[in-house]
Amino acid sequence: MTQTINECPVCANELDWDGSYLCRQCDKHYQKKADCPDCGAELEKLQACGAANYFCNSCNELKSKSRLQFYFVAQG
Repeated sequence: MTQTINECPVCANELDWDGSYLCRQCDKHYQKKADCPDCGAELEKLQACGAANYFCNSCNELKSKSRLQFYFVAQG
C-alpha cells in the first residue's frame, strides 16, 4: 500500500496534522476536499468503522476513492 503525501498547494511542503492540515512553512491551515469526477459537485466524506467513503449528493451515489482528485483549500 502506497502512502500519499499531502502537499501544501502554495509551497509543496508536506502538511502536518494538528486536528486539521497545517503547513508550518506558510503557517496556514487547509481543508482536504474532493469533487465528483462525474458532475463536479463537492463530495461529502462519510466515515464509519475506520473506513472513509465519498458520497455525491447531486448524483445520489457513492464514488470510488480511486477516481477522486483531492485538493486543499485554505481555512479562514
